[in-house]
Amino acid sequence: MADTKYIFVTGGVSSSLGKGIIAASLAKLLQARGFKTTIQKLDPYINVDPGTLNPYEHGECYVTDDGAETDLDLGHYERFLNVNTSQANNVTTGRIYQSVIEKERRGEFLGKTVQVVPHITNEIKERIQILGQNDEYDIVITEIGGTVGDIESLPYIEAVRQLKWELGDDNALVIHLTLVPYLSAAGELKTKPTQHSVKTLMESGIKADILVCRTEHELSDDIRRKLAIFCNVRQEAVIQSIDAPTIYDVPNMMLKEGLDTVTLKKLALPDDSTPNLERWNQFLKRHKNPKAEVHIGLIGKYVELQDSYKSILESFIHAGAENEVYVNVEYIHSEFINDSTIHNKISHLDGVLVAPGFGERGIEGKIDAVRYARENGLPFLGICLGMQMAVIEFARNVLQLKGANSTEMDGKTKHPVIDLMEEQKEVTHKGGTMRLGAWDCKLQEGSIIHGVYETDLIQERHRHRYEYNNKYKEQLENAGMLSTGINPETGLVEVIELKDHPWFVGVQYHPEYRSTVANPHPLFVSFVRAAHEHAEKVKNAKMAQN
Repeated sequence: MADTKYIFVTGGVSSSLGKGIIAASLAKLLQARGFKTTIQKLDPYINVDPGTLNPYEHGECYVTDDGAETDLDLGHYERFLNVNTSQANNVTTGRIYQSVIEKERRGEFLGKTVQVVPHITNEIKERIQILGQNDEYDIVITEIGGTVGDIESLPYIEAVRQLKWELGDDNALVIHLTLVPYLSAAGELKTKPTQHSVKTLMESGIKADILVCRTEHELSDDIRRKLAIFCNVRQEAVIQSIDAPTIYDVPNMMLKEGLDTVTLKKLALPDDSTPNLERWNQFLKRHKNPKAEVHIGLIGKYVELQDSYKSILESFIHAGAENEVYVNVEYIHSEFINDSTIHNKISHLDGVLVAPGFGERGIEGKIDAVRYARENGLPFLGICLGMQMAVIEFARNVLQLKGANSTEMDGKTKHPVIDLMEEQKEVTHKGGTMRLGAWDCKLQEGSIIHGVYETDLIQERHRHRYEYNNKYKEQLENAGMLSTGINPETGLVEVIELKDHPWFVGVQYHPEYRSTVANPHPLFVSFVRAAHEHAEKVKNAKMAQN
């Protein structure tokens, strides 16, 4: 197919309605019909990327193979489509303005006054069309962050208006996601907020082609008719998006509502196939019908906001379905773990995951949790900072290196078992200066990790600045903490595991960024299996006592 088609997803009434999930679900349906589809996210904030944002406000920062620090919605795109995203799939206002200002400084606009229109809007249009340039994709779905009417979103909305006009009727469409709230006092759903939202969009010169209405109650035909008339869309283009038990139900719900059919019709694309969702539905069946349950403690310091660990939680869903077990994740704030609370918080668990993070807050609680898992044979997975905590705990309590630490937490530690690489020591900027993106890792034969991947060389995504200090490698290995994954270029340790423990693995990389519905990450699958085996062992021991 020669011309790439473009779909724009905007949001109104309220934020957090799930534009990313709707975009990913539509992309899944189009992909399941054989169309090559990708999704990008345009974010209206002025940060160049989400790497420097607070996880409490923004959720996790997702990292792509090419080292882009991106919005967590890109994680949904990859998990749904099983296709890698890149730098081009996430664009922020910061990046747009940075690029335009650099062009101005280079003299590319000599004699011109640089303005929002046309210069900023042209840059946005360029970024939107990058993914469609090589005929690699039949359809590009672009999600516009924020809510229509926000000051920050205006240049994006204007760029979409221009693009829609330039591309022509059959080549672009706008899906507007809104809220239809239920007023319990009146006992009815209200359409007025949606009407106002569509009106705001029209004031910017954009007519919504499809309305997706987030709702807690079924939309009646009367309400659909009312929305169609007042919002200037056809009735079949009023799509209901009711609350779902899991985000993985949404593609099937959108299929039932006919979102893909309406989309194809409006883009003048053939609608002569049915989406092949066989693998997807097999996953859903396993996910919804587990044969057992495991309790895994997620030890972190941003646990108040689950989006801070979004990819980890989704990886547990994928790995749980693969093992046909329900993974009950218990959030444990590392600041509240100490000698007097640890038994209460951890002894009933089947496994412990110590999560990634930055800074010294809550560190000692993480170290205590590692110690408990190590001494009690509890399956343990440490990711990034979690792996570093395992090294510090082992150095302190097994090697008896008093005050062993990371120089991130204690710049004056006598035993910097975790330290900055030489090339990081001169870095003063925080944004985009870590070890980022996909790096090779060579695995040691006969190790737990080699058994997990069943291969010698793997590639995983990184996002960190501090590293395992190789000066302590010999001491650590002699005492039983093995380095079983090494970066072949730098010689840096990527994986540690314990010799005499049922399942204890720490990884410097982020396996959660690679887990998808179609390919659950083997490390999570193996960890969940180990937790299940532990649970069975404990259960059998209790039965034997009785």
